[in-house]
Amino acid sequence: MKALLAGLGVAGFGMYKKLRQHEGMEVAVVEPNPAMKEKLGADDTPFYTSLEEALAAEKPDIFVNVTPPHVHTAINNRVFDLGLPVLCEKPIAFDYSESLQIVERSVKERIPFMIAENYRRFPYMRKLKALLDAGTIGTVSTIDVQFYRYHHTQRNYTVSLPDDIAVHHFDLMRYLTGKEGVRIFARNFNPVGSWSEEPANINLYAFLEMEEGIAVSYTGSITSRGEPTEWGGNWRIEGTTGVIEVKNKELLVFKDGVVTRFDDYSDIVATDTLTEFLDSLREGRESETSGRDYLRTQGLVYYAAESSREGRALDIQQHRI
Repeated sequence: MKALLAGLGVAGFGMYKKLRQHEGMEVAVVEPNPAMKEKLGADDTPFYTSLEEALAAEKPDIFVNVTPPHVHTAINNRVFDLGLPVLCEKPIAFDYSESLQIVERSVKERIPFMIAENYRRFPYMRKLKALLDAGTIGTVSTIDVQFYRYHHTQRNYTVSLPDDIAVHHFDLMRYLTGKEGVRIFARNFNPVGSWSEEPANINLYAFLEMEEGIAVSYTGSITSRGEPTEWGGNWRIEGTTGVIEVKNKELLVFKDGVVTRFDDYSDIVATDTLTEFLDSLREGRESETSGRDYLRTQGLVYYAAESSREGRALDIQQHRI
């Protein structure tokens, strides 16, 4: 199998190394900045600065899109023209209408399309899911999520907590509960004293109502100067018979006056996003974070932004494609 990887930034280079590790996988790279070729070192990997040239010369079997989000749509549409399966970094697109168009096209033309959502593949999150599914704390009633980091980073687009990081946490809300969002009230803002002088959305408060009455509160910041949380955040999940807390990748189950700690996840099988993508192709099934599924996660980010802009709670319209 031959893969064409687009984008060789930090995330792209990480994906490149994963592709190289897969036995029997040939890899070619397209990256508009020729200086990025230095990252490949002594590798004899074919390198292109033109997408059209790379597609014509390599004739790949799969396409991996790790380009900046604002060019995802144009690139994915071009690759869809060739019917190639696509593994794409999140988000599907910054523009929600573009995300809808891309997913609708992939489904209509039966082109495998997966978003590389990696947070739900963390071993401790897979363990948390297993505990919840087993009814360890009964029926989930409320969830509180806190995420704090001082994440002063430079991108070639405006940094956004909802688009860059909180989208992962929203996806985890869906993954862990198996439920969809119904209504949301949110506030995106740039707090006083932050590291950004732009009107960037780097703090987020949100209250999400999910199916079956599950209530979720979310507090996120990438300009916090205190003790940082893990990237997955801190979670407190209240159930009808107990509570599970998540902090520093550890799980604490409080039930019947007993506290049980989980910090060894050797019993959990947790593959990475690339492996899931390749497995889904080989098995002829829809991937776990297919574009069709991930559109519901991205919808939460979209409605959070709209709620903040309008200053009111909004019902979430689910686009089930």
